[in-house]
Amino acid sequence: MKQMTSNSIKQQSGLTLISWLVVIVFLLFQGVIAMNIIPVYITDSSVKKIMETLPDDIKARETTTKGLKVLVAKRLSINSIYTIKPDHITVKKGHGENIVVIEYEPRGKLFGNLEYIVSFKHEARVKTR
Repeated sequence: MKQMTSNSIKQQSGLTLISWLVVIVFLLFQGVIAMNIIPVYITDSSVKKIMETLPDDIKARETTTKGLKVLVAKRLSINSIYTIKPDHITVKKGHGENIVVIEYEPRGKLFGNLEYIVSFKHEARVKTR
């Protein structure tokens, strides 16, 4: 009886071929998602840095709302961020400050008819003189 138990344990160790294929397909799927989504978040990190530097910028404080929108668009262009169009940038005049909002949704294909949409919204308040 003991011999049979030890033999059956030796035979049952490890994954079957089908189990390995399922694991490999799952890991490949996760890799494809990561390769498509990670660049979107890297781009958003650059947008966030641009928005964080606006309140401390002297040029941003001294310009008009239209000039502020142009300034943000130029900085995006300098950082090679072409997915954000001028329509995604909004500048509102507040009490003693300008409010800059960038709201955009990058979209892309994963594979086949499977796509992704990621929404981002960043806001910066720039004191005016």
